[in-house]
Amino acid sequence: MAQSSVECSGPATVVFDQSLTEYDFGPEHPMSPLRVDLTMRLATELGVVGDRLRVVPAPMASDDLIATVHRPELIEAVVRAGRDPRANDGVHGLGTDDNPVFHDMHHATAHIVGASVEAFRQVWTGESLHAANITGGLHHAMPGRASGFCIYNDVAVGIQSLLDQGAERVAYVDLDVHHGDGVEKIFWDDPRVLTISLHETGQMLFPGTGFPTDLGGTDAPGSAVNVALPPGTGDAGWLRAFHAVVPPLLREFKPQLLVTQHGCDSHAEDPLAHLMLTVDGQRAAYLAVHELAHELCEGRWVATGGGGYAIVDVVPRAWSHLLAILSGAPLEPTLDTPGAWREHVRERLGRVAPMRLTDGRTPAYRDWREGYDPETWLDRAIHATRMEAFPLHGLDPLP
Repeated sequence: MAQSSVECSGPATVVFDQSLTEYDFGPEHPMSPLRVDLTMRLATELGVVGDRLRVVPAPMASDDLIATVHRPELIEAVVRAGRDPRANDGVHGLGTDDNPVFHDMHHATAHIVGASVEAFRQVWTGESLHAANITGGLHHAMPGRASGFCIYNDVAVGIQSLLDQGAERVAYVDLDVHHGDGVEKIFWDDPRVLTISLHETGQMLFPGTGFPTDLGGTDAPGSAVNVALPPGTGDAGWLRAFHAVVPPLLREFKPQLLVTQHGCDSHAEDPLAHLMLTVDGQRAAYLAVHELAHELCEGRWVATGGGGYAIVDVVPRAWSHLLAILSGAPLEPTLDTPGAWREHVRERLGRVAPMRLTDGRTPAYRDWREGYDPETWLDRAIHATRMEAFPLHGLDPLP
């Protein structure tokens, strides 16, 4: 199993307190806050959270901070809806199956925004080299509308906070199985922000967007990059696509800070999508992102959570690996999960938890420079992205 080749001794932070799990659409909704609770329990039992990865509390985002990205009428609608959970507001995406209204939803979502902005502050000021908010990554929220389980777009507010402090080049890489449409839309015309999203093709999956020809606005051509992957893509294909697209673009863009969204719904066991990654493949992606942060940004890296709906079998293991890599001390995939954690899962949910941190796979991929096969959907998808986006960055799209 690959380990990071990066020597990483800088301070690392996870922004968390238990009240962040109040972002809760109800017991029947896929986005259960239990996935966060189980992650933090597992990461703590494994010794990830502690001396190397310190926990800092999450501040509450003010309405003015949220309004740097979101329209005041959305904020007002969310506040109203949280006072009367029977209310529906389809204009603002509230009260839908995806975004049911719950009590005090503005407070819960503003807390997640505050947590992400604190992670950005930690890294931008140098207090931390790496920082994470695993409750964040609400990447579908639009300026005036909630969407896809996301009320406010914490990632976009965090990026905007950096721009307001003078940042000139911020790169955002979205690894969720769904297209990172909200973040892309918000910075569509801003050449200071490069957004790259690898996701299952919108032909098959919500939100139905994110194609290779979606490249940014007239003021920022090439600022948006999309890799639309075929259903069934596994570790080898996903890593092939990542390495064919992400490192060359980031090296050319030269970001001052790297922001990543780590929805782990790309896993084969996730109930809402159709990619076939393993925890081992996801871990390999986290290691690659970490190395790019050190290569290009002097280590400055903000990581968020995102989707992931296999709340026992996948999310806690995947995000514990992410937090461990962020701490500078990756976990061996062959480690057993702690008995106390498995017992907690059994008592709390009546479920049998995974015994090990691995799915038993060794992720490997064929490098794009070895040539591509136009007969395969995967290679056509990668090639299409490179042909559309690379020339806008002065890069040769051919292998």
